[in-house]
Amino acid sequence: MIQTTTTAHTNIALIKYWGKKDPVLHLPYTDSLSLTLDSYYTTTTTSFLAGDTDQVRVNNQVASPQFFKRTQQFLNLVRTLNNSQQAIAVETINHVPTAAGLASSASGFAALSGSLNKLFQMNLSRKELSCLARRGSGSATRSIYGGFVQWHQGKDNPSSFAEAIDENPSLPIRLISVVISKQAKKISSTQGMEHAVNTSPFYAQWPQVVNCDMQAMLQALKTQDLEAVGRIAENNCLAMHALNWTSRPAFSYFTKETLQIINLVHKLRSRGYCAYYTIDAGANVKVITSLQDVAAVQQQIQLNFPQAQLTLLKPGPGIK
Repeated sequence: MIQTTTTAHTNIALIKYWGKKDPVLHLPYTDSLSLTLDSYYTTTTTSFLAGDTDQVRVNNQVASPQFFKRTQQFLNLVRTLNNSQQAIAVETINHVPTAAGLASSASGFAALSGSLNKLFQMNLSRKELSCLARRGSGSATRSIYGGFVQWHQGKDNPSSFAEAIDENPSLPIRLISVVISKQAKKISSTQGMEHAVNTSPFYAQWPQVVNCDMQAMLQALKTQDLEAVGRIAENNCLAMHALNWTSRPAFSYFTKETLQIINLVHKLRSRGYCAYYTIDAGANVKVITSLQDVAAVQQQIQLNFPQAQLTLLKPGPGIK
């Protein structure tokens, strides 16, 4: 039996996307820019089945009905592209706290895309693979590549793709993942962004904010200015969450602990440490720091939040 396996790493968006202009193709209203991370990843193995029913397992357990449905929709897309009706077995090992604001769907659908590309012998380029992965999860388009990655919003399927900005960055960036909640989000990313698009009176300004932040971020990466990278990422993060806070009715992914960590980051920065934060659709915080300061910053976070699970992250690779 032919089996194909692919590993993909998750990513953290430093310039966020929040809102889809095409929910079927997952075309965003804006570009985005991310950093692929080394310690959080998904390994997916696919194979053809003799029967007519797909099988999906996650971490050696039968997938939930919701996860099975989402995965099968993607399998149907790939079957259509290959004029196939063959049933497929999917075995996924997820080294990411699922649905806890750590982009597990990004590594998941990037790994699934890579494995199916091999299984069907599609011979897709990485650019084409990023388009395919996007059909499963928007942020998965960026997990095809390592290091710093830009996702071009595009206007149709082939023009919405990711490309590497710097796959092997020399910038001494480190991230500390501060997990204060492993619970699934009450409001999914898809639900949250749709509500913000439809009801926040400030959403019309969001594309302009992202465009300005993107140009500033690309310049900061070009000049290797880590403080600027952190500052731009933090400001962009707050602008994204402000869309949720100004939705009608308003909602927030932040918890009391999220705000306490933000306050600690501000204190650390006032003491001269390189410390900034970014937060996706969830309560957990990613602290951006430098190789020089990471040990001290990590120690202070652990001291103040002994119950939090801390993981030190650095730039990670593309799919393999």
